[in-house]
Amino acid sequence: MWDNSNVMVNYHYGFNLPEYQFISYLTEKPIQSVDLSFFKATRGKNEWEQIYKYPEFGASLFYSTLGNDDVFGRELALTYFFKVYHNTVDKKLRLYNRIGIGLSYVTKKFEFGENFMNVAVGSNVNIHFNLRTGLNCKLNKHFNLNTGISFDHFSNANTSEPNLGINYVSPYVGLAYKLGKETDITPLELKEHEPKNIFLLYGSIGSKHTRALESSYFLTSSMSLEIQRSLSRAFHFGVGADVFYDTSIKSQVDDISDYKKSDDFQTGVHISQTIVYNNFFFGLQEGVYVGLTNKAIKKAIYSRGILGFSFNDSFWIRIAMKSHLHILDYPELGFGIKIK
Repeated sequence: MWDNSNVMVNYHYGFNLPEYQFISYLTEKPIQSVDLSFFKATRGKNEWEQIYKYPEFGASLFYSTLGNDDVFGRELALTYFFKVYHNTVDKKLRLYNRIGIGLSYVTKKFEFGENFMNVAVGSNVNIHFNLRTGLNCKLNKHFNLNTGISFDHFSNANTSEPNLGINYVSPYVGLAYKLGKETDITPLELKEHEPKNIFLLYGSIGSKHTRALESSYFLTSSMSLEIQRSLSRAFHFGVGADVFYDTSIKSQVDDISDYKKSDDFQTGVHISQTIVYNNFFFGLQEGVYVGLTNKAIKKAIYSRGILGFSFNDSFWIRIAMKSHLHILDYPELGFGIKIK
């Protein structure tokens, strides 16, 4: 049961990375964090474990100060993470990247009467994203030393206002302890990958608040057509076209007399990069409005972060976050089919 399992404790000491300068004025102290993680190493039971050089999966419980207890409070987060090593030749000293996502609870949020200075967080429950680059050093058969740098972001995906979120960077150091024995790796013979084109059609639906602290939600939806090229089993590159429908435009235009119903629609084209692991995929899209532009945001460029799952070779589901540069816009739930 405990074979290839580990428990780890890390201590972080870092600083806020504010999107807006006035947030730095409210940050009085460095940010300090402690995380407790449980994770398990893979040993090559399928081709994906071998392609990714035997990654580790786990869960992490995270407790952090946020630089100002009175305004921002503190955060407790639970994330699920995926850890990939970059070299396996030297088993005593290995570089890695780790990505995690989960939910967090923040003890302080924006309140009109009591905490109006907290313009970063509008809800107690938020989404926490974590990205780490680190070094693993094997001390003996039971203990490993871990050190590196961590980037953390949490916000509520624009489901409540305000939603600037908080970003912070923190160097960390910690120890990992092996709970069970380390079993042998099972090597597999992989067939040569044959690149192919994949044609996908997605329909998505979402909702958003505007940036005016309104309590109402506005419906959003989109249609996307994309052509992906599977350059390898683990990486796809794509190009596509998007049509967006956003019912909040009317409430956000500067001059209501200039508004037309067609302004609720936007069109654009994008490129995409997708990392695949078995049935799961993580993607980034960078797009530019062409034809119908966004008259409320008034930015030419949009982007999406995407997390998805393929049920089979023909049907996909995904959660996406649309943004304009560093400004989050709204989350989407989408369903996709393969066009044959």
